[in-house]
Amino acid sequence: MRIVVAMSGGVDSSVAASLLAEAGHEVIGLSMQLYDQRESAEAFGSCCSLDDLHDAKKVARRIGIPHYLMNFEEQFADTVVRNFVDEYASGRTPIPCVHCNAGLKFTALVDRAAAFDAAGVATGHYARVEFDEDRRSYRLLRGMDRDKDQSYFLFSLTQEQLAHSLFPVGHLTKREVRAHATRLGLPVADKPDSHEICFVPDGDAAAFVERRAPAALPAGDIVDTSGKILGRHAGLHRYTVGQRKGLGLAAGVPLYVLKLEPRRAELVVGPREELGRADLVARDVNWIAGPAPDSLVRVTARIRHRHHDAAATVTADGPTRAHVRFDTAQLAVAPGQAVVFYDGEEVVGGGWIEG
Repeated sequence: MRIVVAMSGGVDSSVAASLLAEAGHEVIGLSMQLYDQRESAEAFGSCCSLDDLHDAKKVARRIGIPHYLMNFEEQFADTVVRNFVDEYASGRTPIPCVHCNAGLKFTALVDRAAAFDAAGVATGHYARVEFDEDRRSYRLLRGMDRDKDQSYFLFSLTQEQLAHSLFPVGHLTKREVRAHATRLGLPVADKPDSHEICFVPDGDAAAFVERRAPAALPAGDIVDTSGKILGRHAGLHRYTVGQRKGLGLAAGVPLYVLKLEPRRAELVVGPREELGRADLVARDVNWIAGPAPDSLVRVTARIRHRHHDAAATVTADGPTRAHVRFDTAQLAVAPGQAVVFYDGEEVVGGGWIEG
């Protein structure tokens, strides 16, 4: 069948496109230009850079498929960059990759696939999708390589999107993906993975936010849970819940960021034993199988991509809100991050941590 593949120029999406073409599908490669490529090389990271777009074109030429470049600078700025700045300015810790992958790329790919009269869209994500005959619905599953699993970033996908989604490398390990790339003679077989945020390549998120929203970032007091002033901070966008370094405080015990209070411009700190939380509220919850459950659901929940799952009970509070209670308190529950619900290998759903 005809399949549109999102080609980022990395080894994962390159192998995804190659395996589909090798299997006899009619593959069309699409790459997204997400920011102004006339900017200097220092302005952006390696992810989705001009070099990446060139690599994607070289791979497409190697495997003999058509390749097109789409300009999504405006959508990327509105959907991803603006959210990143607004979240930090509001005292939350954003995850731009979720908004980019699910909020922008999948929506755009499904639209473009329809324009190409394609049956599906494929990416290089380490995740899997299956159709459950008994439930008559699609299931989003973890990638087989647990170290590379990216299902956390895809919790907002809907049944309509999953119906058109293929993840050709989801059943492979990273080592196997690179082995396929070598076997197929792809020029990106040994290309390193990109880990930085593409539009913040130097890792200085605070400086990036300051350049775009200087008026929204007031300095304020650092206080303990009793309200006692311990020092001053230069803006809440420089901190996240669970942070220990960079507080500039002299105390008898290590202090951690417990909470950000943007209305008062206060940074609340305390000892590690005050950092744990057993409850949280999630907004904009997506239940992948369909409507919100009408009774409590037992899951394992993950509050950050690199955190371990933890046993929890989820209670829906309307169609898009939920209360999550963990069996044991979790450290560094940060508003703005995602909480994702799993039932074994399956992603049940997820939402954005509100508080």
